Amino acid sequence: MRFSIERLLIVVLLLVAAVYAVDYISVQYRATAKKSGDPYDVVTYPHLLEIPQKGNRVEYALDALSPMVSQPCVHSLFPHGGYTPCWYVNRKAQSATPMFLVPTLRVAQRFLRMKIG
Repeated sequence: MRFSIERLLIVVLLLVAAVYAVDYISVQYRATAKKSGDPYDVVTYPHLLEIPQKGNRVEYALDALSPMVSQPCVHSLFPHGGYTPCWYVNRKAQSATPMFLVPTLRVAQRFLRMKIG
């Protein structure tokens, strides 16, 4: 039997499609069932900012404008119906939002003058 990359690729794609279909059917079944086990949920977590400081240090601060973030999600392996999977939202909630210092136009002009002249 000859090994073929095309056959392997087709088998992998069919396997991923089958797993997605089972996941989708599971979400639809749980959404229409009359029991508890609703696949949709809302995750609320604090919005932390990661602020760079001098000397390669980082300061963490709670966002003053929106201290808590609520994001709807679906309990599944893949995204369905425009909702992100809850496992991904929970993972994202554990990391802070990196802040970048963007130089203003005036600082950039001063920097360019020092380089040119």
